[in-house]
Amino acid sequence: MNYEQQLKDILSVAIEEGASDVHLIAGHPPILRISRRLVPLVRQRKLNGEDTRELAFLLMDPGQQERLMIRKEIDFSYSFEGKARFRVNVFFQRGEISVAMRQVQMKIRNIEELNLPPILHEFTRPTQGFILITGPSSHGKSTTLAALIDEINHTRPAHIITIEDPIEYLFQDDKAIIEQRELYHDTLSFASALRATFRQDPDVIVLGEMRDPETMATAITAAETGHLVFATLHTNSAAQTIHRIVDSFPPEQQGQIRAQLSGSLFGIVSQRLLPRISGGVIPACEILFNTPAVANLIRENKIHEIPLVIETSSELGMISLNRSLAALVRDGEVTMENALS
Repeated sequence: MNYEQQLKDILSVAIEEGASDVHLIAGHPPILRISRRLVPLVRQRKLNGEDTRELAFLLMDPGQQERLMIRKEIDFSYSFEGKARFRVNVFFQRGEISVAMRQVQMKIRNIEELNLPPILHEFTRPTQGFILITGPSSHGKSTTLAALIDEINHTRPAHIITIEDPIEYLFQDDKAIIEQRELYHDTLSFASALRATFRQDPDVIVLGEMRDPETMATAITAAETGHLVFATLHTNSAAQTIHRIVDSFPPEQQGQIRAQLSGSLFGIVSQRLLPRISGGVIPACEILFNTPAVANLIRENKIHEIPLVIETSSELGMISLNRSLAALVRDGEVTMENALS
């Protein structure tokens, strides 16, 4: 079996069809996700355990293969013939190796090209503060974050350091200088890499993910001490994001974290991707800016009142998810059923 040719055929079809994901699973033919639907490649035979192992090992270098066998799962990025990049997760299930590949666009699209609200340009303007891009998994957080970072890159001289697992979008320096660090290749943990940035003279710090209280506390401190810090979180709303951060800490520290967050937070974008009537997907966004009223609610632990502030602060650029969805339905972009769900 020529596994190199088979891998090339699968990825070529994925690129041609605009698939967002590729799945290689023992007992199934290769499966693509196209416009959020799973589509098996019926012309390809069903894969067995040996097939998935060989295909997975073609994607990895020897060090990654070794890490997979020890940890039983691994994340990394993979470039295919200069045509496409993939974020890859290889893992074991029922003793066999499976592969999940997410296609990452080579071109970094801007806010307009992504159909994001124009108010998002405001998130590229501060020189210090804490900005969070949130939403469920696979709903475009990394893509939105890349658009914001690239706008800073094209508009002002800044030293930008990213910490990612794995590196997804590759930036080309323009007015800014951008250094991209990948977990396990360039650093051993988010927390240690973030601590090290204090000695690397950054203006902007980008955290691919905040996975533990230590990373969260250091990120908030970085925002307080004159840096602009971007990070992503898997949460469903602005209020839930603040709850998640505060609740990650022991009760005796939560008051201090709320006080720090109320002072350092610039804003939160929470987004979903919905199937578009004309094909593809389009984002719906909830947008929160940290006004004195919002900061007060965070400090006083009245986070449950934040949705009402968002609802009644549209003149300040805030957008509730319901208003965003209603606008998409009104403009004929998404169906009422998808908006309601």
